[in-house]
Amino acid sequence: MSEQKRIGGYRVELEVPAELALDFAEAIEPHVSAVAMVELGEGVTWKVEGFGESQPDRAAVISAVALTALSNGVAEPETRIEVLPWTDWLKENRRRFPPIQIGRYFIHGSHHQKQPPSGSIPLLIDAAIAFGSGEHATTRGCLMAAGATAKRRHRPFRVLDMGCGSGILGVAAAKSWPCRVLLSDIDPQARDVARDNTRLNRVPAVRAIAGPGYRNPLVTRKGPYDLIFANILARPLCRMAKDLKRHLAPGGIAVLSGLTARQEKWVLSAHRAQRLYLKRRIPQDGWHTLVVG
Repeated sequence: MSEQKRIGGYRVELEVPAELALDFAEAIEPHVSAVAMVELGEGVTWKVEGFGESQPDRAAVISAVALTALSNGVAEPETRIEVLPWTDWLKENRRRFPPIQIGRYFIHGSHHQKQPPSGSIPLLIDAAIAFGSGEHATTRGCLMAAGATAKRRHRPFRVLDMGCGSGILGVAAAKSWPCRVLLSDIDPQARDVARDNTRLNRVPAVRAIAGPGYRNPLVTRKGPYDLIFANILARPLCRMAKDLKRHLAPGGIAVLSGLTARQEKWVLSAHRAQRLYLKRRIPQDGWHTLVVG
């Protein structure tokens, strides 16, 4: 009898007009664990992908996509839902994630046995379903912002990473400053991945939790925060601006990412309404990372 084929998860994929990529990403977000958007060709079309461990409800996903297309007056895109084969993540790390240097930070998988470059801060992050390996422009922008903050001798004591994914930003903060870090994600699987990465990096002052964003009582109890990372999507950033301000300590700064150049004005407007103003902009491959305070 042959061994039953192992399943590595599920992927939802659709190609949509560039200006509506965020709308379709938010449409499928409730049905998956993580969402990614990739520019295709000349930027006219984007690929929106959702990944999850459990099989999504096909009818619900297609309905959400159809409703988004209808409300925006465009043709309904083809929605593809496929099974992903089980993946040996260590082997995949070797193939897809060679070590990369982002400013002060040297990001590598557990397969990399050589000494990190002198003077760098090593971050051990293995490939997993949770977002955040350092390759995406939004993560790069956040790490560059963290490095620039350290150079200005800003010393945060309490750090929050809202929507932490793999936990890479919290680990970077814990290795940059003598601080306490809270990692928060709505997805319990991301929390588990983040916990694993804190253990791998031996940063005991970092705690990972899962829950409803700023409404989690522990997020309030551990604040206010001198530094908040929020690498999510533009519309959630706008909706959460008031909560971010409420949890930010006087004189604190926030690093916002997950937004395109076109979406920057909306995100900045929402934060200016909370008296948070742009201090630094880091553009990366069409994505913008904003430092506000």
